[in-house]
Amino acid sequence: MRLLPWTGDDGKPCYLSTDDPNSLLSRLADDVEAAPLHSAEEVLTGARAVLADPKAGERAVRFAFTRAVESLGDVLRIACGRAATFPRGAATNPRINPPTRNGFAA
Repeated sequence: MRLLPWTGDDGKPCYLSTDDPNSLLSRLADDVEAAPLHSAEEVLTGARAVLADPKAGERAVRFAFTRAVESLGDVLRIACGRAATFPRGAATNPRINPPTRNGFAA
């Protein structure tokens, strides 16, 4: 079962049961997951810039931190959903790119 990156109308998690990673719903889930992952990269870049700026005020730091927390929640949901699809003891999933030196997927 794959935890999907969205919830149902009642707020409960949605799951996909398929052995076909190329099914229409699997591809849709991959596409939906890609957006917050890309956004998280941008938020991380912005947060690092704010933290590196000694003149950044409390407002900028709070905004960066708020966005970082939101992105972390999105990324954790995706990671938990993907991890649930791994066979127990598997080190990698071929659908997930390994991190590069800077910590981002290639």
